[in-house]
Amino acid sequence: MNAAPVVVMMCGVAGSGKTTFAQKLEKEGFVRLSIDEDIWASHGRYGVDYPEVNYEQYKEQSEMKLRGELVRLIQAKQHVVIDFSFWQRQRRNDYKQLIEQYGGVWELIHLKVEPEELRQRLLIRSERFDANAAFPITEDTLTRFLNGFETPSGEGETVVEA
Repeated sequence: MNAAPVVVMMCGVAGSGKTTFAQKLEKEGFVRLSIDEDIWASHGRYGVDYPEVNYEQYKEQSEMKLRGELVRLIQAKQHVVIDFSFWQRQRRNDYKQLIEQYGGVWELIHLKVEPEELRQRLLIRSERFDANAAFPITEDTLTRFLNGFETPSGEGETVVEA
């Protein structure tokens, strides 16, 4: 295999369908990297197995670990899907640079979902018991996420609308 590995960067707010999309790619042979699932596997449930105040620290540790794994996978010519939110332009740019530095090509997939639809999805998600529903998304949290989200524009993104 001489072709450069493809690294798909999922981009969207909580409830936009990033994990569902990433799992489809995983079935097609991509390796999926997920901070939420890594934290769940390493530390357990948010607010149950570890105190909520530890979440940011665990998130940073997990991201550093998965960045290393990403580099290893690119060097092994493996296609990867990064199941993070990529809500900040600078973070997207950092990852694009990292991917290119190690010989990969990136695709940025922005899942665009209207706030009302997000609310419905998050209501359903709150009933699940898994790593991807472990962090509770309240109305205040969703409002913060929506207000802080830096929508990709002119970054080479592919927009998928719900």
